[in-house]
Amino acid sequence: LAPPEPPRSCDTFVFVAGPGGPDVTIFGKNSDRPSEEEHPVVFFPRAQYEEGAKVKCTYIEVPQVKETYSVVLSKPAWLWGCEMGANEFGVCGGNEAIWTAMFSDLGNEERLLGMDVLRL
Repeated sequence: LAPPEPPRSCDTFVFVAGPGGPDVTIFGKNSDRPSEEEHPVVFFPRAQYEEGAKVKCTYIEVPQVKETYSVVLSKPAWLWGCEMGANEFGVCGGNEAIWTAMFSDLGNEERLLGMDVLRL
């Protein structure tokens, strides 16, 4: 018998600081990515861009904003987006998989991934 497939799920939590708790906000996330997939933690400094610049995401290019903030990201090495990260202002985010019965209706057109949207 083949071993059962491991569960595939993402979970994200945030504990917001306040009365009766710690004086810091805590962000945590697990991932449903394959365990053998490399996830480097990377830093990108604040940057300025020319008017009309484009950014190459995993599969498509989109217009670049004039300024991006510094970020620390955990991301699969093979794609542009990220699984989770935080910017220089302490804003944190995590990618969540959403399983839908309508997946087959999407077709095969290249588009932004959820992890691209999180990084953007």
